[in-house]
Amino acid sequence: MLVMTGIMWSLGGLLIKIIPWHPLAISGIRGGIAALTIFLLTRNLNFTWSRKQIAAAVCYVLVVTLFVIANKLTTAGNSILLQYTAPVYVALFGYAFLGERSTRIDWITILVLLTGLILFFFDELTTSGVLGNVCAILSGMSFAALTILLRKQKDEDPSNSVLLGNLLTLLVGLPAIVTGVTLEPLPWLLIVILGVFQLGIPYVLYTTAIKYVSALDAIIYPIIEPILNPVLVFLILGETLGTWAIFGGLLVIGGVIVRGVLQKEIKNKKALG
Repeated sequence: MLVMTGIMWSLGGLLIKIIPWHPLAISGIRGGIAALTIFLLTRNLNFTWSRKQIAAAVCYVLVVTLFVIANKLTTAGNSILLQYTAPVYVALFGYAFLGERSTRIDWITILVLLTGLILFFFDELTTSGVLGNVCAILSGMSFAALTILLRKQKDEDPSNSVLLGNLLTLLVGLPAIVTGVTLEPLPWLLIVILGVFQLGIPYVLYTTAIKYVSALDAIIYPIIEPILNPVLVFLILGETLGTWAIFGGLLVIGGVIVRGVLQKEIKNKKALG
């Protein structure tokens, strides 16, 4: 589920750049469509208005809105790379808030992932678009907080937090939607794809999977997203991938696979006593 989530999330960077609307309008309409998608798939609408649910919803608004803004202000590579510093924050704060201690394998994996991501976007990471870079970093921090808060609701239904977050995102984007949305069919087709397939369905998968995995697992396994994002750009827009990008991608994918294998071996050894 987490791998499928990452694959579907990877549509975001490309489609957001193609849609010629204000970023708040894009995130708002996308959020509204995603909210409807989540409700139709889960048939669940249970807003308890607990602190955890509200905090997770607010973090969700920050994640998706800041990411759209970052994609408009800086490169897609910068946006996704800086957002995926989130595993570091989860590893730092996961134990304090969830009691989920990060192991030496986790920290080595994080180092490998960050190295791979830096290499993957080595040519794109520039000092331009400072505001966009800041938005991407804040989106990553919010993503980490969202994951921890969703994990804290593992015995409840975390999809309600995401549903509420999408409704709030729609509310935040209303002024830009009213004043800046055009009626051309292509942007509307793309925004529907974003709302249903890039946000709605993946977050149903994500909030289901997070009940059964640690917060760090929930952050690390969808990390295929920043690998596929530029691959889609290559396939559609013809941008080529350099040697550094290929090597970085192999590091990221290899790091996730090796961590999974090692963790499975450790669990098997513990089970055997």
